[in-house]
Amino acid sequence: MSKKTNKSEYVAVGGQALMEGIMMRGPKGTAMSCRMPDGSIETEMKDFVSVRKKYKFLNIPLLRGVISFVESMIMGYKLLMESAEKTAIDTEELNTDSKIDKWLSDHFGPKMMAVIGFIGSALGILLSFFLFVYLPTLSFDLVSKYLITAAGFAKFRALFEGVIRICIFVLYMYLTSKMNEIHRVYMYHGAEHKTIFCFEHGEELTVENVMKQKRFHPRCGTSFIFVTIILSILISSIVSIAFPAVTKTRAIWLCVKLLMLPLIMGIGFEFIQLAGKYPNKFTRLLSAPGLLMQRITTAEPNYAICQVAIEAMKACLSGEVPVKEEPAAEGENADAEAPETTADADDTAEESTDDNQ
Repeated sequence: MSKKTNKSEYVAVGGQALMEGIMMRGPKGTAMSCRMPDGSIETEMKDFVSVRKKYKFLNIPLLRGVISFVESMIMGYKLLMESAEKTAIDTEELNTDSKIDKWLSDHFGPKMMAVIGFIGSALGILLSFFLFVYLPTLSFDLVSKYLITAAGFAKFRALFEGVIRICIFVLYMYLTSKMNEIHRVYMYHGAEHKTIFCFEHGEELTVENVMKQKRFHPRCGTSFIFVTIILSILISSIVSIAFPAVTKTRAIWLCVKLLMLPLIMGIGFEFIQLAGKYPNKFTRLLSAPGLLMQRITTAEPNYAICQVAIEAMKACLSGEVPVKEEPAAEGENADAEAPETTADADDTAEESTDDNQ
């Protein structure tokens, strides 16, 4: 890792911020590192084999994007729940179980976390559908019925819904960033990006080298969401102009948009991969909104958080789990703030990313 990788040596490494931890996926597997309540770092490799490796036909362009998205959602949510359980303070000593907690524990026992996870994911899917699919469509119908009744307004349905979707997404992410627990996750998100940049630059994986990197990465899931929103506006506009009848009924239009989602996700995935591997003026232009949004979804990590990211990166690159650290001494870098030099890196987020790959 001391030499900078060139295009022929390109190795795709990705990750995800967790609760007091980070998941990294690399050539030697998937690793999860967490900062435990006693201050130590626990790292373990996760058994994950993509179905794309088992069935080669799933690697065709567009289809592989949908497969990767679904797998990432499932794996990411599973590890997020696991990290929350691992790093939580022992609640038995606090004796604060509610009646609902006791009822769930009595009826489901060891399966309680799985049940809670299933309920949470189901509610999350329903909320996402309502906020990003149904609400924009409903908003257009109400505006076109009571405020703007001009016949030509219907041509701008896809654009109107897309703008509403972007506003909802930005507002949602901004409000959640004000929560202490979520802000902490965003710090780990920033450390994930910085560590990946450090590896892609071919620099030694040290805290000092990691902290000086940018925290905005073109392959981030935030950029992927923005790209899919932009693509949804373009593709929906084409469909609504070519087949105006499908926009007349709300239920039919919602079904059409759902059917278009796999195509949109597939195109978005291919773009994000190209943007990360071959940055140029065109990819930088389309990536710019996502990079700007990362000013909300990432935060500057401290020394201790960067240590966790580095452990996860080393494990996914080598396939070996390091010996668990002893708890850090009180005050020993545990809450060290990021150096001021990182602020300079933030100001260059929208600049060229040619040197990042």
